[in-house]
Amino acid sequence: MAGSNSPNSSVSSPPPPPEQNQPSKHWGVTKSLSHVGPTNVDIHRNRELQKFLLDSGIYESAEESAKRELVLEKLKQIVKVWVKQLTRIKGYSDQMVEDANAAIFTFGSYRLGVHGPGSDIDTLCVGPSYINREEDFFYGLHCILNEIEEVTELQPIPDARVPVMKFKFDGIPIDLLYASVSLLVVPDDFDISNISVLYNIDETTACSLNGCRVADQILKLVPNVENFRTTLQCLKFWAKRRGIYSNVMGFLGGVNWAILVARLCQFYPQANPSMLVYRFFRVYTMWRWPNAVTLCEIEHNALGFTVWDPRINAWDGLHLMPIITPAYPCMNSSYNVSASTLRVMLEQFQFGKNICEDIELNKLKWSALFEPYSFFESYKNFLQVEMIASDLDDLRSWKGWVESRLRQLILKIERDTGEILQCHPNPRDYADSSKQCAHSAFFMGLQRKQGEVVQEGQQFDIRKTVDEFRHQIKSYLYRKPGMEIYVSHVRRKQIPSYAYPEGYKRNRNTKPINEVLQVDKMSTVSVLKRKKIDGPELERSPEKRASVGPKLQDSVLSERICARSSVVEKASMIRPCVFVDGVNKQVDPTILKNVRLASNGRDMKLDRDKEPNATVAMVLKSGEGVGSELVQTNVMSNRLSLTSNA
Repeated sequence: MAGSNSPNSSVSSPPPPPEQNQPSKHWGVTKSLSHVGPTNVDIHRNRELQKFLLDSGIYESAEESAKRELVLEKLKQIVKVWVKQLTRIKGYSDQMVEDANAAIFTFGSYRLGVHGPGSDIDTLCVGPSYINREEDFFYGLHCILNEIEEVTELQPIPDARVPVMKFKFDGIPIDLLYASVSLLVVPDDFDISNISVLYNIDETTACSLNGCRVADQILKLVPNVENFRTTLQCLKFWAKRRGIYSNVMGFLGGVNWAILVARLCQFYPQANPSMLVYRFFRVYTMWRWPNAVTLCEIEHNALGFTVWDPRINAWDGLHLMPIITPAYPCMNSSYNVSASTLRVMLEQFQFGKNICEDIELNKLKWSALFEPYSFFESYKNFLQVEMIASDLDDLRSWKGWVESRLRQLILKIERDTGEILQCHPNPRDYADSSKQCAHSAFFMGLQRKQGEVVQEGQQFDIRKTVDEFRHQIKSYLYRKPGMEIYVSHVRRKQIPSYAYPEGYKRNRNTKPINEVLQVDKMSTVSVLKRKKIDGPELERSPEKRASVGPKLQDSVLSERICARSSVVEKASMIRPCVFVDGVNKQVDPTILKNVRLASNGRDMKLDRDKEPNATVAMVLKSGEGVGSELVQTNVMSNRLSLTSNA
């Protein structure tokens, strides 16, 4: 399979995989669930899976692999020249200028060896202590890269949680981070896994270094690197097809999937990829979230960095799906997950489990597992978030800003409706090529929470919620004239045609979000009735030039989707708690109900010295496991709509 083992060559090589592993070796924080290896049937099924993945084109060609290595070598030379120039400018001696150096490391999918065609390369530049991120990296190196013909789409993001410079180098997408370590000279053989690299640095620099350190640890903590890589590539491909691959949208990203798969490999050290894929869905549909997934013991070091620990940090106890990184300082890599996105992922895990069971019975082929999720056929009501800008460069930064804040909109809607109105964001963006301006749009499916009693005249009014979101979006520090945003409520039949790549046409009439959606109690299916609400004119900034996009509608950024205050008051009552090592933690009532089902109605007290999910072995053997949220029916047939007029 071309591209499945792309080494980082001279730039930074991952630790060598263990070729032979002793069966007695202990993997992870608990004993393995099974040491059973593949049968002849499993081997045959694995060959079929490998062939399907190869035919699906998830592996890059040898030519593209060679091109990536060449690009990384060029980038390595560029940063070396940049550091030497700055060393001379800052007045250091000729000897210091000669010795000055910077090192390039890779992390993420490329370092793990699971990247595919068109994937970006996550890179980290490690420089000496006298070269800083704010001026030297985001200004000095930015200017150098901007003059290089092969570099395009250069986009610095200095205010991100982990500051990054994004660009394409000869067509290869690059995400470049910078970390200044407490050394005057960075050697070519710099050991980034050594704990000493964290001395005398700040939290932001520690986060920048963490990606490489985490990737190294993951490869060291899995029993069979090749099986890990194939399984991870398979499940990443599946997650993208099912619309749940996006950390920024509140789903799971690359490192999250890598840790989940690595933990599974620890549970089943002798299993081949086809066995691991099935067991992935079986284990994680039974996993009792919010118990954490960890690959090793969480280390507390005297360096004083914040480490994920709900016993110490109350905020950590609110995380719904903690997946903990294995390198110090250990962090929750999935803090973005919300109640709505957790529900969607659990439904998709159940879908995967059902399909894999049929594959095991030879009722279905592997292709059935990777059927694309029919997002627009799964809901009858949507929020449409459109962005426009004067040109593609402006749209790229504007869209990135809006996308990074959509998760906050979901959380606010959940908060303001007492978690009764659920949102399902579609990670994919869509563009209308017929517009003269640069354009992009996101969609979010809407539905009422299952099991809720429909009250007569029930409404969900989220005008203030969207106004708050609008205010946050308008605070973008780098906003330029022409950058505008439109939020609308659309029904399924009003989805614009550009959202259907095959050209499936829909009525494109959309109403502004300034409307009320009412739930009709008299219908067995919830029905949305809409009426026009007058609203104030959208404020225009006098110093900004007129938008090149469509004419703004009255209160187009103001949403009104329904909810009586009594419903919100009822939902905002004090929620039950689970005690995790002495931490009083509020959790979703549905999660608590299922935790109690699994513990025969008793509140659970988790032992700090044992992995919370150590009992999953008994669950898997008995088949009586209960997940964090019950999935009663196949997700493909479980469609609760808010309207009957789709």
